[in-house]
Amino acid sequence: MKEWFSFAELAEARLPDMPHSVRGLLKRAKKDGWTEKSRLVPGSTKSVQEFHVSLLPGPAQLRLALLMEPAANDEEDPQADARRKLWDRFHGLSEAQKRVCEERLKTLQAVTKFEVAGLKSADAIKRAAKTAGVSTATVYNWRSQVLHHEREDWLAALAPSTAKAIEFAECHPDLWEMLKSDYLRPGKPGFSACYRRVEKFAKANEFVPFPSERSLRRRLNHEVPKSVQTMARESKDKAKTLYPAQRRTRSHIHAMQMVNMDGHTFDVFVLFPGRKKPSRPCLVAIQDLFSGKIIGWRLSETENKETVRLVIGDVVETYGIFEDIYLDNGRGFASKWISGGAKSRFRFKVKDEDPDGLLTTLGAKVHFTTPYSGQSKPIERAFLDLTDTISRHPLCAGAYTGRSPQHKPDDYMSRAIPFEKFKAFIAARIRDHNAQDGRTAANCKGRSFDETFRASMEDQATIVRVASPSQRALWLLASEAIKTRPGNGRIEFQGNRYWSEELTQYASKDVVIRFDPDNFHQPVKVYDLNNRFICDADCVHDAGFNDQDAARDHSRARRAFLKHQKELKDLHVQLSAQELATLYESVDEPVAEPEPIHPAVTRLIPNALADRKEQKLRESEEAENQSTEFEDKFSRAMSLVGFGNVLDFPEQSSDQTEPKSSEYGSEKRRRG
Repeated sequence: MKEWFSFAELAEARLPDMPHSVRGLLKRAKKDGWTEKSRLVPGSTKSVQEFHVSLLPGPAQLRLALLMEPAANDEEDPQADARRKLWDRFHGLSEAQKRVCEERLKTLQAVTKFEVAGLKSADAIKRAAKTAGVSTATVYNWRSQVLHHEREDWLAALAPSTAKAIEFAECHPDLWEMLKSDYLRPGKPGFSACYRRVEKFAKANEFVPFPSERSLRRRLNHEVPKSVQTMARESKDKAKTLYPAQRRTRSHIHAMQMVNMDGHTFDVFVLFPGRKKPSRPCLVAIQDLFSGKIIGWRLSETENKETVRLVIGDVVETYGIFEDIYLDNGRGFASKWISGGAKSRFRFKVKDEDPDGLLTTLGAKVHFTTPYSGQSKPIERAFLDLTDTISRHPLCAGAYTGRSPQHKPDDYMSRAIPFEKFKAFIAARIRDHNAQDGRTAANCKGRSFDETFRASMEDQATIVRVASPSQRALWLLASEAIKTRPGNGRIEFQGNRYWSEELTQYASKDVVIRFDPDNFHQPVKVYDLNNRFICDADCVHDAGFNDQDAARDHSRARRAFLKHQKELKDLHVQLSAQELATLYESVDEPVAEPEPIHPAVTRLIPNALADRKEQKLRESEEAENQSTEFEDKFSRAMSLVGFGNVLDFPEQSSDQTEPKSSEYGSEKRRRG
């Protein structure tokens, strides 16, 4: 068994009859003179003292012996659970009852000494009982209590049985359930009112018995825990406060490793530029979790994604890229422009085709905290301080609205602070907040947030990633997925056209553009869906119909584009067509004419054209034969009537001309 123990070990063991804190043990050691049996921890560089177990009282020694037993022995011992319950019962006794146990143990130890000295058991018990001033039967009862226990458990086994059953007056079960159900309601009715209603019901229906109000109140407090009463009558959040809050340490991290971000609306009326009606501004800030310093902030009219993006950009530009960030699920933080690509955003529909947000692109791990839980974000504590130093400052008198409509000040809305003036005032207050000395946080140790942050950043073990020039465009611009136009690949967005030479390769494809929402006429940065940079696309401005200067500029730019394309073509095309033909001919070999291959079986296919010619020839011959036959028949008929052969015309002289067909036709028509 271990014989030497430090104050920390003794305090952790919570020994009986001993203080349970290091400070109390130190006072006890000075009072009892423990320095005689103390030593320094061997091999330790720190001056830690240890004290021998013999300095402790008997109950504490027995308790240490029980605690120092190996865990395996407890598992193998079938009575280990009973021993633990026995000692738990002993620790629940009062100091007076524990002293009674010690007196009883001394009496039994005296019996053992007398038996060792040679006395018989009965004589030893009589002598010890006489010394203790109790009867012999009492000593026998004490021995029976420790009969089946180990010697080190005798002290706990001798604990007096003072437990008394708690009894309450008898009550009809239905009336008791009515009373509990009436009292445990969110309306928080008084117990007396509930009792009177149930009492009236009991008398009307002759339900007995029904005890007094005081008796039933004691029974309710005994049977229904306070936490249940709080949840039933107050709220779930109120009952949550009864459970100890988690205390999370931040000593294991360094500056810029983890940050948290949130927005806070000030209870102050501010007049924004271009607005006639004042409104309450919103502060979006980022706090370093290691030091508690506010490292970035912006003031805007609402908590929107543009302001969130700019605040993140300010922090990354000034200090570097953080590794983890804790956010709530506000619309500005859960936007796909900020946290797109995160596993879960607890807001909006997460789509696979969504572009990666700013935080995801920077490689920061996004953690979404429990909604409506200020304990999850330490920056809420900083906002509480700023509320007192800013909203209730004399500068804001007359513009302060109060924390709720029920807390309006008398000078409510008597003035409004100009935006620029209020912004400068907040900047000064945040500087004071970060520079205030005497911070009691574990990492600060009396220093300010600025000093704590600076010390960690200057530490050689602190490594912070720095953004590259290409990454700086991510927080200055917002992203939006869009499809390029067919042909030249130009981008049309918000009524403007954007184009660059590189976009011709991405015609009719989806790209991601990052633009400045405050100035759409500036060039936009174009990325593919995998966040690879493509180009900077300039805005193609519209020109007037008769603007000749714009036409000349456009023509000049187009000629430059074509010239550049021609140079690129000449760079890629090094051989002419004739040179290629010569190179190809040099490797060409003469190929012999292959012999024709005749089929084994042939068939004559008639020619349709020849058939048509032959048919026409036959038709013409038939027509000629018919004409000759007609002439012969006509001649025979004329000869029979005495005209001779009318087809034998006399020869005409050379000066006579054959009448024209047109004249012959005209004469024929006149004749009728």
